[in-house]
Amino acid sequence: MKQCIKNPNDVDWTGFWAEKLANKIDKDWDKAAPGFFKRTHKEDYNDALLSKLILDENDTVLDVGCGEGSVTIPIAKRVKKVIGLDSSPKMLEYLEKRAKDNNVDNIETILKPIEEIKYEEIGDMDVVVCSRSLNGIIPIEEVLSELNKIANKYVFITIFGPENKKIEKDFDRELGIKTENFPDYNYFFNILFNMGIYANIDRFDLNNYREYDSIEEAMDNGKFRLDIYNDEEKELLREYLERILTYDSETKKYYNVKDKADWIMVWWKK
Repeated sequence: MKQCIKNPNDVDWTGFWAEKLANKIDKDWDKAAPGFFKRTHKEDYNDALLSKLILDENDTVLDVGCGEGSVTIPIAKRVKKVIGLDSSPKMLEYLEKRAKDNNVDNIETILKPIEEIKYEEIGDMDVVVCSRSLNGIIPIEEVLSELNKIANKYVFITIFGPENKKIEKDFDRELGIKTENFPDYNYFFNILFNMGIYANIDRFDLNNYREYDSIEEAMDNGKFRLDIYNDEEKELLREYLERILTYDSETKKYYNVKDKADWIMVWWKK
């Protein structure tokens, strides 16, 4: 018998979010760090994100899940100070290298899982940025509450759009291999609404499809979970990519026009 909910605000969106992530397999971010450091310059995501952030030269910014610094560094060039928080020591090593290479010296780092963020430790910051870092966080309401306390001016969060990982999902359906199934962004919006946070929603208009030098690079692009595939599944993936990717003899790159990122920005003013 179906439960009748008379008030939509009584829906347990936080529970649905956690249920979707119940079988999530955590990625080894230290192992993934070199690939992220190499690949980040190939996407137009960063330009789209940075064009939407509202920042002042005197702002302090908390970059949550900062990774190897592809977002942290350009933000630091626009503001007074940035704190980059990440759970991966290797990611923070790459961030510090990128900061040194760019002559940026206004970044502090904190090695800590996102789930353990506390206002009492971070204190007040003008702006909080969570770039592609909250999709897999299970205690989402607790984390959002702390981030909302930390921010004095704005919170900017990007999460998966409905067509993100399209070729990966097609691979799942075609070959019956189950990878990740993250909650849709409407869960996120409704969790915020039930917390009394009335957020704005923007969908990034990203035009660039991904290009690869080889089938091997297409396999190991950070989107497919090679760490949980067995040898047979990896071979099926190779065959799938050989079939769906087009080779451009002029650029000498492999591509599929459907292989584009899809990201939603959720943001609010304090």
